[in-house]
Amino acid sequence: MTTDPAGKPGIAPEENTDKTAGPLVSVIVLGWNGREMTAACIDSVLASDRHDFEIIVLDNGSEDDTHAWLTERYKGNERVKILRSETNRGFSGGNNFAAQHAIGKYLALLNYDAEVAPAWMGELVNAAQRDDTIGMVACKVLTYDDRSRIDNAGHLLYADGLNRGRGRLEIDTGQYDREEEVLLPSGCACLYRADVYRTLDGFDEDFFAYGDDTDLGLRARLAGYRCVYVPKAVAYHRYSVGFGAYSSTKAFLVERNRLFVAIKCLPAGMLLVSPVYTLARFAYQAYGALFAKGSAGQYTAQYSAWSLIGVLIKAYWSALRYLPRMVARRFRFRKNWKLSPRQVRELYVQHKIGVRELTLKD
Repeated sequence: MTTDPAGKPGIAPEENTDKTAGPLVSVIVLGWNGREMTAACIDSVLASDRHDFEIIVLDNGSEDDTHAWLTERYKGNERVKILRSETNRGFSGGNNFAAQHAIGKYLALLNYDAEVAPAWMGELVNAAQRDDTIGMVACKVLTYDDRSRIDNAGHLLYADGLNRGRGRLEIDTGQYDREEEVLLPSGCACLYRADVYRTLDGFDEDFFAYGDDTDLGLRARLAGYRCVYVPKAVAYHRYSVGFGAYSSTKAFLVERNRLFVAIKCLPAGMLLVSPVYTLARFAYQAYGALFAKGSAGQYTAQYSAWSLIGVLIKAYWSALRYLPRMVARRFRFRKNWKLSPRQVRELYVQHKIGVRELTLKD
C-alpha cells in the first residue's frame, strides 16, 4: 500500500517483467571526464531494486579516455549503452542527444557526479504511475560528502526567474520527509515522463547548463503537468563539480539563463515587475559581496567585486543578443499553456523563495 501526495491510499504499481516490451525506464547519465565518478554513478543505478531499465551513458566531449574506459568496463552488459559526443553539448544538449536513443516510458536523469540509493528509481516510477497529470518527479538529494545535509528537495523560484534548491544545505532532520507537490525537480537527479519531455522539445540547448531544468520544469507546469516530490527516492550529489561552485562561467550562465527563464515562462504582469525584484536581489548580493555572505561573498572572495560586475555585464549582453529567439519561443510555447495568469501567479507564490534566503545563504 502506498500514499499519494494528497494522502490517499493506493496500490504500488508493479515492475514490468515482460522483457519483450522493452525497458520501462531509460536512465540518462551524462559524463564529462571523471571516469571513476561516472562509473560509480552507473554502478549505483545497476544496484537498483528495479530491473526494467536501460542506462544510456553519454560521454559528453570528454578530453580524456573516459569513453574507451567506460566501453571496456561495461562491455557485455546489455543494460548499459555507451554513447559519445565529440563536443561538449552541455547539460541541455547532452540530455537531448541521449534522449533520442531512449526507448523507456520514463526518462530518469542523473548527473555523473551523483549516485543513487537502491530504491531511488522504483520510488520515482511508482509516484509517476499514480496519475497521468504527474509529468515530473523530484527526489531527496543529499550532499555527497555529508549525507546528513540536504542539497535540494525540489526547487523554489524567486520572482525574477532565479531558482534555488528547497532546503539547500539544511541538516536533514526529516523536515522534507512528506511526499508532496513541489514546483519542479532538480535536473541532477529526477524523472520525467518521456512523452511530456518530447512534447515540450526537451531542454532548451541555448542554455547549455544551469537554469535549463527550471525552464523545462516551468514549461511543463504551465502546460498543466504536476511535479511530485518523493522523499524515499534518495540521491547523493557532488555540487557543481563541472564548472565549480563559484566560478565565473557558472555565474555568467546562472544570471543569463535566469533572464531566459523570465522571458519564456513568466506571465506578462510578473515579467514587467521582475526588474524590481532583480534590483532588490542585486542590493542584497552587493551586501553579501561586502560582508562575505552568500554566493556573491563566496565569488568575490575568490575573484573580485569588479570581476562579478564584469560577469553581469557579459550575461546581460549575451541575453540581449538572444532576446528575439527567446521571445519567439515564448510565443511558440504559449499555445501549450493550460494555466491562467492568475493560476501561474498563485503557483509561483506557493513555491517562492525570499530574497534573503536566495542571496545570503551559501
